[in-house]
Amino acid sequence: MCIIEADKLIERGEDVSDLDRRSMPLFSIGIVKSLTDLTARQIRYYEQHQLIHPSRTEGNQRLFSFNDVDRLLEIKELIEKGINLAGIKQVLLMKDMPTTVETEKEETPELSEKELRKILQKELMDAGRLGKTSLRQGELSRFFH
Repeated sequence: MCIIEADKLIERGEDVSDLDRRSMPLFSIGIVKSLTDLTARQIRYYEQHQLIHPSRTEGNQRLFSFNDVDRLLEIKELIEKGINLAGIKQVLLMKDMPTTVETEKEETPELSEKELRKILQKELMDAGRLGKTSLRQGELSRFFH
């Protein structure tokens, strides 16, 4: 959401959620430098490596959101702990991953008991044909007798 969109929502008296507020581009690089104790060069470097994604004005000036400032503070903390840039990318990727995993779980259809029985029965039959017994065969065969 850009500043213009947020201003229009506020003018119309519409509520702006906390999530929207935190992602609104508000701060210039000078203010972000003061808030984070990072140099402008460091901030641009993290942007080049796609660790942050500030918005741009029509004049191409960077504008940072609260989320961007939080991310920069997190990056700074990880750097101070001795983690390199590749490690920081992994940490941030893993931090963002749980929402992806939850989404995948929601999209995965549940198997009915009948479908599950068919799958397990097929596995048991296939394992028996190959002359191999599996731990599952011993445990699960009792359900099919």
